[in-house]
Amino acid sequence: MRCLSMSYLLLGTLLTAGGYGSTFLISAWFRLHGGSDIETGHALSMALVGTLIGVPLVGWGAGKMDAARLAAIAALVIACGYAVLGNLHGLEPGYLPRLAVLLMGIGWGMFYLGAPLALSERLNDAERGSGFTLFRAFQMTGICGIPVKQSILIAQANLSLQITFLVVAAMLAVASFLLLLFGRREPRPLYERVFRSWVRKLPILLAGPARRPVIMVGLGGAVFSGMMAFQVSLTEGTDASAGVFFFVHAATAVTTRLMLFRYLASWPRQPLIIGLLGCLIIGLVCLSGVALHPAFHIVAAMLTGAGYGLLYPVIQTWAVNDSQPQHRHAVLTWFVVSYFVGIFGFPALGGWLLVVSGKTWLIGSLVILAMIELGVGVIRRPRTAKVVASTLE
Repeated sequence: MRCLSMSYLLLGTLLTAGGYGSTFLISAWFRLHGGSDIETGHALSMALVGTLIGVPLVGWGAGKMDAARLAAIAALVIACGYAVLGNLHGLEPGYLPRLAVLLMGIGWGMFYLGAPLALSERLNDAERGSGFTLFRAFQMTGICGIPVKQSILIAQANLSLQITFLVVAAMLAVASFLLLLFGRREPRPLYERVFRSWVRKLPILLAGPARRPVIMVGLGGAVFSGMMAFQVSLTEGTDASAGVFFFVHAATAVTTRLMLFRYLASWPRQPLIIGLLGCLIIGLVCLSGVALHPAFHIVAAMLTGAGYGLLYPVIQTWAVNDSQPQHRHAVLTWFVVSYFVGIFGFPALGGWLLVVSGKTWLIGSLVILAMIELGVGVIRRPRTAKVVASTLE
């Protein structure tokens, strides 16, 4: 793949991810117009619904239409959501804010599968590991970095939220154009122009080698959401800051990805997974020491940022490279579905544990999930299962 083409994809990813990260402003928008956290929660629940709509759309349609074009459409769909909010001056009519957030969810679900699928189809097995790692580095930078710059810009230039949302919509339109350029400059090979059946391939996935990374990403998503969603509660009554944790975690994840993206694919997989999950588990244990000293919080952010930040592209590459080419679109689709199930599914259980049993039980549950993930990554299947998988394929 040409470097200029890759730069179009990476810059488009950076801007699109920044649009997703900008959803942190939605709660401020509701408060500005007299709403409460209840209205905000109801609206954000539509993002979950939208995400679970967007992922299957790409799963089915990525054979009929190039995934790069679907990723470009996804950026435009998110832009439409921000354009709707940017032109509203109140909460009425009540369905419009929810529609806007629904569009953001649909677009992000489409992009989260469409962009890596477009990249995967244009790389060979040797290139895929470094490509995924670099892609995720730009995505994380967009999600975490652009909202920080927006906050500074809003404070210094005294921009209204309406204008900010319209600027984000324009940024996403640029992202859509860049993703289209990527697709035109790097035509997809083997363009079959058929709808892809990914749901019916679930038995093949469950019997094949990709089931382990697919299960692992769901468990990892649950750990990540539990760790991030309850940071404010975990730091309550201590000298630690949730904002510092977010910044250090994201900075560590981005830095390690950019430094190591060329080397991860060449390192032995199993020792690498053990090392990364070991960092994640130790980092989670360090969260228990936050009440003793804020330094435990910083160490936890660094270890979880390095462990989880590098683990995701490693197991994503594993899922794709160890699958038959005709099944890779289904594997990537189920990989993303599993991730979103973990991300959106755990907070309800985690919140209940935090309220009923306290911080220690919440952190303990995250450690247990990470250890289960380690077990899934390390334990090998019997040879008979391999024979069944090869027969199904």
